[in-house]
Amino acid sequence: MICKAILLIGVLFFGINTALITQETSAEPLPGGLRERAMIMHVTSRILEQNQQVVWDSEASNVTIPGRPVGLKLVGSDLVVAVQFTPFLRPAGQLTLVAQSQIWVNIPGEGMSFQTAMQTIPLEFGQLVYFFPLGPIGSQDAAHIEIQLVLEPYAGDGAPRLRQNRPEGSPPVTTGRGGPRAGPR
Repeated sequence: MICKAILLIGVLFFGINTALITQETSAEPLPGGLRERAMIMHVTSRILEQNQQVVWDSEASNVTIPGRPVGLKLVGSDLVVAVQFTPFLRPAGQLTLVAQSQIWVNIPGEGMSFQTAMQTIPLEFGQLVYFFPLGPIGSQDAAHIEIQLVLEPYAGDGAPRLRQNRPEGSPPVTTGRGGPRAGPR
């Protein structure tokens, strides 16, 4: 049933009034104890039509701390996609991102469909992650949603550090309903 929904996405996006909602973070400076652990999550969301043409995109940067999610919601006339990304810093210093998605699709003549997924993605600061909440790009007849994100350490003044911590040659991580996997640029 989800495959039918993905095929209908191209049609649905013509009538969709899409909105991006991100979890608000405080404009106040972070307390000293949190500042050392804080991160900046850069998120780029876009909807691509069948011919890979971008029909909608949005960029946002959010300051967060380990364990606090950054969420976004795409709302259309027959589709709602809600995604939360929660970074965690493990005791040995490894960075892990938990991606949770919930998708509601109203399929004409069939009713409402709901799907949820959760994935744990190991990554490093500065590494690009691609997330496809509707699954990997499969059919050329279907539009799809692509979310790109990068985590950067918080510099203390609110500005991200330049990508000095990015490991040389580290590939981006591509993930969707099928699970995380390294992917080409």
